[in-house]
Amino acid sequence: MEIKQYQIIIVNLDPTVGSEIRKTRPCVVISPNEMNKHLRTITIAPVTSMSKDYMTRVKFELEGNDNWIAIDQIRTIDLTRIIKIVGELDTKKINKVKLIIKETFVD
Repeated sequence: MEIKQYQIIIVNLDPTVGSEIRKTRPCVVISPNEMNKHLRTITIAPVTSMSKDYMTRVKFELEGNDNWIAIDQIRTIDLTRIIKIVGELDTKKINKVKLIIKETFVD
């Protein structure tokens, strides 16, 4: 399975600890294609349907429902956690994700 940056994938995030987003859910691939191609891990941002418009969350529609990409919950996972690929972000949402990542993590 070839994983590409900004794809939406279904991932089993359990087990988790504390306030980490848990259970099997959609996630957005954040790591670049070159890393995804050569490593056994990828970096993802979980997607949640239960959120508000926080400054570290990007709202988008998935399967007709409002969801949020949780940039504040970015984590690295092993490829064995991936269940399937379900889609990809459009250019407008990709640009918004990049902006929020930059605003959150780059000073």
